[in-house]
Amino acid sequence: MQHIPAKAGKVLDMMGSLHESLTPSARRISDFVLANPAEVTKLSIAELSQTANVGEATIIRFCRTLGFKGFQDFKMELAIELSSQSKNEKSLLDTDVTPEDDAELIGQKLQSTINSVLAETLNLLDFTTLEKVAEQIRTSRAVYFFGVGSSGITAEDAKNKFMRIGYNVDALTNNHFMYMKAALLQPDDLAIGVSHSGSSAETAKALKLAKEAGAKTVAITHNPRSTITEHADWVLVNGNRQGKLQGDSIGTKISQLFVLDLVYTLLVRDDVSGAQVKKLKTTKALES
Repeated sequence: MQHIPAKAGKVLDMMGSLHESLTPSARRISDFVLANPAEVTKLSIAELSQTANVGEATIIRFCRTLGFKGFQDFKMELAIELSSQSKNEKSLLDTDVTPEDDAELIGQKLQSTINSVLAETLNLLDFTTLEKVAEQIRTSRAVYFFGVGSSGITAEDAKNKFMRIGYNVDALTNNHFMYMKAALLQPDDLAIGVSHSGSSAETAKALKLAKEAGAKTVAITHNPRSTITEHADWVLVNGNRQGKLQGDSIGTKISQLFVLDLVYTLLVRDDVSGAQVKKLKTTKALES
C-alpha cells in the first residue's frame, strides 16, 4: 500500500481522511489518537499499546503508514500541530446541532463547520499537484467531469464554471453516458472523477476506462487511498470535518467546490485578460 506522508500541522486531518482505508487495529489507534491527541503526546509506545489494545509493532506500522519513521517522530509532529492550534478554536462537538438551538445559533454553527472544513481541505491539499492539474486542464483538448449523486451536482457546477472562461468541458452524471464517453477519450483529453468517499463504483469505472483509453485522469476525494485513486494520475484531497448531526451535505459540497474553485482561480490567474474577455462573452450570451 502506498504511504501518504503526513506533515506538521496535518496529522489529525490526514488520519481522518485515511480512516476508512485502515486495518481494524490501525483504526483503533487512529480513533484513540483523534479522541485524545494531547494525551497521546505524553504516552510511551507501551502505554499506548495497552490503552488501545494493539501491539507495539502495529503502532510502529501505523506511524510508518503516515510517513513517520516511528512513534517518537509521530508524537513530535502531533505535539507541534496541537501547539499551533488556536486556543480559541471551537471543539468540533460544539458545532453539533441540538433541539434547543435557535436559528441564529444554528447559523453560527454551520459557519463554524464551513470554516473548519475549508481549513482541513487546505491542510490536506498538495498544492504542487493542484498546479499540475490546472496546467493539464489548460493544455487538454477537452475536459470531462464524472460524478454521481451529490458529486454529480459538483461535476455540473464545474462544467458551468470552466465553460464560462472558454474551456471545452462537459459533465456526465449518468453511468452509461460516463462509460461510453470515457471509453472514447483520447490521449490529449482529461477525465476528472469526483467522489467524496472515493468508493463510487460508477465513477471509479469511468476513470479506469478513461485511463485505459489513454486520457489523463484526476480524482477529487476525501480518501487518498480509495478505489477511485487507483485510476488517477493526480489526486486532490478535500476535507470533511463536521458535526455528526449535520450529515455530510454542507461539508462535502463546500470542500469539493472549494478545490475546483482553486483550480479555476489558477487558470484565471495565468490568463486574466483572456478569461475576462470570455467571461464577458458568455455573460452577454445569457442576457435576455
